[in-house]
Amino acid sequence: MANLINLPVISDPRGNLSFIESDAHVPFSIARVYYLYDVPSGSVRAGHAHKALHQLLIAVSGSFDVRLHDGVSEERVTLNRPHVGLHIGPMQWREIDNFSSGSVCLVLASTPYDEADYIRDFDAFLARARP
Repeated sequence: MANLINLPVISDPRGNLSFIESDAHVPFSIARVYYLYDVPSGSVRAGHAHKALHQLLIAVSGSFDVRLHDGVSEERVTLNRPHVGLHIGPMQWREIDNFSSGSVCLVLASTPYDEADYIRDFDAFLARARP
């Protein structure tokens, strides 16, 4: 279920550089970028699925866990390297927790914000996701 994507890394004694290009390093065109930061200890973010949206989550600083559920099985992925992204496709429930102090979760999204694309009730998601 988890689709980890290794991003390019240009190593240099002065520090490393990673980059992301639409349709090259991610399997979608990037239409929106946002990030989560200063998340209080013990908080859980996300708690929803998307009908059509694709996202790539990257821990650009610190670490956090992503719990994924496809309607049948569940998986937990720890993101803690700024050159590895987690691709989350449509119809995957996601919850993000266990944020380390100072962590930043960068999210690249395939569409602009659209509230109609969200499924915010887990039971409704299960009813729609299960075959």
